[in-house]
Amino acid sequence: MRIRIVDAFTDRPFSGNPAGVLLLGPDGFPEDDWLRNVALEVNHAETAFAHPLPEGGDADWALRWFTPASEVAMCGHATLATAHVLRTTGTHTGPVRFATHSGVLHATPQEDGTLTLDFPTAPLTPVGVPDGVAEALGAEPLTAFDTGPNTGDLLIEVADEKTVRGLAPDLGALARYSERGIIATARSTDPARGYDFVSRCFFPNIGIAEDPVTGSAHTALAPYWSERLGRPDLTGLQASARSGLVRTGLRGDRTLLTGSAVTVIEGELLV
Repeated sequence: MRIRIVDAFTDRPFSGNPAGVLLLGPDGFPEDDWLRNVALEVNHAETAFAHPLPEGGDADWALRWFTPASEVAMCGHATLATAHVLRTTGTHTGPVRFATHSGVLHATPQEDGTLTLDFPTAPLTPVGVPDGVAEALGAEPLTAFDTGPNTGDLLIEVADEKTVRGLAPDLGALARYSERGIIATARSTDPARGYDFVSRCFFPNIGIAEDPVTGSAHTALAPYWSERLGRPDLTGLQASARSGLVRTGLRGDRTLLTGSAVTVIEGELLV
């Protein structure tokens, strides 16, 4: 089997969010222990495993995602990476439908070479700022929202872009405040630079200290900032060390996530 490393939500290597992608045969997924071991060996935020489904159904491929520590219910960047591999290898042409734990997810190629994902919009529920979260994050929250079951995050707005970029949280302390982790966000200081809001994502509960670019987090960031900025179509910058841009389009209970991807490594899996 061929295994690939793809940088997602970027148009250049060594930036964006790397994901492993393994296309399996039509017989289905191997045992979960094998999937976990491959993901641990790849050792990126997520490794995607996909196999083709019979024609005529609701989806074209079945798709699952594993971190080095656990399986996750939804992953944007590894879905983008998988759609990129299917397109660039000629394995699948045109729009592709993935059957996942989060329902059927669509990926549509665009004329400019990008791919648009169609994901469920995260249901945002305002919550009180938990005691101790300001100290754990290293910044005072302005608002706090639960992002619902697909992501399981606590979305926190802080004062400004400079605060987001300067965060150095206590990851051990952060782990107690949500199922997956914390999304910290703020409005862009200068939208003329090509993005409307910034974010960083810390996911200690699934073994990821800081995720470079998180598609699934933007299913919560899109409705949050669209309401505040008064526009359905926005661009978010995830300001990690690798960084990446996600174009978001809020469409009611669905959120469109558009970005590029680059294959950086291709090899053979021998086990």
